[in-house]
Amino acid sequence: MEEELLKTTTLEEQVREILEILGENPAREGLRRTPRRVAKAWEFLTSGYKQDVKKVLNGAVFSEKYNEMVIVKDIDFFSLCEHHMLPFYGKAHIAYIPNGKIIGLSKLPRVVEVFSRRLQVQERLTQQIADTLYETLEPDGVAVVIEARHLCMMMRGVEKQNSVATTSAMLGSFRDDERTRNEFLNLISSKLA
Repeated sequence: MEEELLKTTTLEEQVREILEILGENPAREGLRRTPRRVAKAWEFLTSGYKQDVKKVLNGAVFSEKYNEMVIVKDIDFFSLCEHHMLPFYGKAHIAYIPNGKIIGLSKLPRVVEVFSRRLQVQERLTQQIADTLYETLEPDGVAVVIEARHLCMMMRGVEKQNSVATTSAMLGSFRDDERTRNEFLNLISSKLA
């Protein structure tokens, strides 16, 4: 607890210094509490570093003879680009084909959350989610597709506000079997009536 307080205090001091470097006055009314608020926000936005994904999944894996595709799609997430420390956000779509083990459905968004609340690149985020589920469940296959908008592309640089980056990780049967992969891709692109 004392170490966390020290980190928050250090973050506050650093934000105060950044404000001064930018030519602002951290003592002015609108900025007085900004260093504290930014420090708290950063602690929340990077809280994935303090989470062990194995503990998050612990107790939520069950034996089951089900062997058809399980999909959770449109999982909202927010992350921070490690290159510019600006947000990127979007939706993750996850599928797996059980091989004797299933996982509580609510754990899939939790896995996304653990990895997205770290400084990230979308490619690594996609692969970390897939690898974790593949190692934990030992399924026939895992598929992860992430669609995201990156503020580093929207606010600066190329300034393309409508661009969407899509990444995928296909493991096991999703990589090896075109029909399985296509079924997943069709299901995540369709909307329920």
